[in-house]
Amino acid sequence: MRRSHAGGGNCIRRVWLKWCLVLGVLAGCSEFGLRVVRGQEIQLDNVGSDLIIEDVVLGVHGGTGVDKKDMTPELEKKIRAGLKAALEAGAKRLKEPNALPLDGVEAAIRVLEDDPHFNAGRGAVFTHEGRNELDASIMEGTTKRAGAVASVTIVRNPISAARAVMEKSKHVMMIGRGAEVFSTQQGLEIVDPAYFWTESRWKDISRVWAEEKKNGGKADLEPKSSTYFGTVGAVARNSQGQLAAGTSTGGMTNKMFGRVGDSPIIGAGTYAEDGAAAVSCTGHGEFFIRYGVSKEIVSQIKYRGLNVQQAAQEVINRQLKAAGGEGAAIVLNSQGQWTTSRNCEGLYRGWINSKGEIFTRLYEE
Repeated sequence: MRRSHAGGGNCIRRVWLKWCLVLGVLAGCSEFGLRVVRGQEIQLDNVGSDLIIEDVVLGVHGGTGVDKKDMTPELEKKIRAGLKAALEAGAKRLKEPNALPLDGVEAAIRVLEDDPHFNAGRGAVFTHEGRNELDASIMEGTTKRAGAVASVTIVRNPISAARAVMEKSKHVMMIGRGAEVFSTQQGLEIVDPAYFWTESRWKDISRVWAEEKKNGGKADLEPKSSTYFGTVGAVARNSQGQLAAGTSTGGMTNKMFGRVGDSPIIGAGTYAEDGAAAVSCTGHGEFFIRYGVSKEIVSQIKYRGLNVQQAAQEVINRQLKAAGGEGAAIVLNSQGQWTTSRNCEGLYRGWINSKGEIFTRLYEE
């Protein structure tokens, strides 16, 4: 019996030493940029990503934008001013009594929709037919309520229409004429389609039409760079850890009639879940739809235990990039940890913390 007891003790000691050794190896790995998450080894890679920033209450993006070589000092100033104005408006709304994260998201996006320097609302790109067609979605993470509109042409602020669908109807998405009639019934501001016309966007589509004419009228509907598509979005949280996300866009330059991208699709361009993260995306929508990018980022956090940066990088810079999809995402969790990930040169982005400090970035900074 003593021999058996001693053998059992030796066995316990061997197991204990084995686990000490394993833990020591894991600790050593973390020093070299590796982290083991639920039995899986994750390589930390900061390329195309912001490091995790703490204590963020609201974050916004204005799309992937123009290539850095085409950025002018004047345009940069206007872009940063637009991001700052959106953050100020959203943060102000969040400070009001009984305000929800949804309120901050909607307020911030409305500012970006009214700014002609972003591809949403007044700055929307033109379709192949020479129209401005707008899409938007919004979602809150507590009960996962969501609303969306697509292909609207007369609603000044599509993000408000998306919220109205969520709160004033039994549906999640409305499109086209039906969404416009509903928005009118809800008292939202209706404008003439000419309101969305801007000279810079008209020049863009005019160049595309000229190129097509040279090619015998053959339509080139594939985006040639990030300037052919763009989006605005916002993510927000409150002190209780409740989350919300929203996205709005003018779509893709020269898009075919009837085309809808990822921005109004819950789980593709927008997703929010308390305890995990709020996500808003921008990029080549067809890929974001196929890969369910916003929901996939949340799932990486929820089921694999990745942090916000790892989850965003896994989806944007591994899965999406490998498939040939270009774009980016902003991510905020319930603890106020914020990050972005992109597999393209730039992403117009900004955030504000609980102290009211505002930060903006356009490229790698």
